[in-house]
Amino acid sequence: MKYTRLTKEQFEELNQEFSNFLASQQIDKNEWDAIKKNSPEVAEQELDVFSDLIWEGVLTNAKYLEHFAKNYIFLFECTEVYMSTIIIKALVPDVDFLTKAGLEWLGDHLFTEFVEIHRGNKVFDDERNLDIFKVIQQGAILSDGALYQDVYNMLEK
Repeated sequence: MKYTRLTKEQFEELNQEFSNFLASQQIDKNEWDAIKKNSPEVAEQELDVFSDLIWEGVLTNAKYLEHFAKNYIFLFECTEVYMSTIIIKALVPDVDFLTKAGLEWLGDHLFTEFVEIHRGNKVFDDERNLDIFKVIQQGAILSDGALYQDVYNMLEK
């Protein structure tokens, strides 16, 4: 398995897609039930293959990621070749970006001595999608890129 197996909840959300996946292998519901009962290892392999297919599609389309921590915000833009990063760090220990008050504080102090902002680019080491997956495993989530673009535009001025 290249990535990680989808959760039970994710499988439930993707029930129709999984049914289509099985149908593409000419496995109907009765046959799937029999596979689960009589050959659980084969069923596990099918779940893993489907999970990798879903992850591959999601990661291929991934363009922006965000990761919020107490004193840090990591914003990522993913191209085909590299990942651009904007890191925002609060130098005031009591600030918590995981709260509304922390984000309001950031809005008031973004370009002050209380906030450090770093930018960088990193060429993908492995496969692009695998590198993005590693960032997701560390806590990042997919985003629409609005925050990245807003901060990027402010920094360019």
